[in-house]
Amino acid sequence: MAKKLPLTDDALALVARRFAVLAEPMRLRLIQALFEGEMNVNALVEETGGTQANISRHLQTLTQAHILGRRKDGLQVFYSIADPSIYKLCELVCGSLEKQLTKQAGVFGR
Repeated sequence: MAKKLPLTDDALALVARRFAVLAEPMRLRLIQALFEGEMNVNALVEETGGTQANISRHLQTLTQAHILGRRKDGLQVFYSIADPSIYKLCELVCGSLEKQLTKQAGVFGR
């Protein structure tokens, strides 16, 4: 396997910004809700329990980061996952955390 070249400072800054966007629990909740498929703002408000203003702000951030896509249909705005790598990233992180928590539960359960 070939060794990858280190990322430039600019590339690392982009990576850090991507993780900063994902470092908000409500944004993760929105992404998780959209794993089921495209939803409009009202459905996302109902699904996540947030306020419409708060949800809209987070959706705007996720859309500007190209994680989500949006489309208008009349007065409704629908959101969907635009970056398919987000599925793999969430699976990787959640799977790792699940293993870690299971291991900790085994240690504390004794």
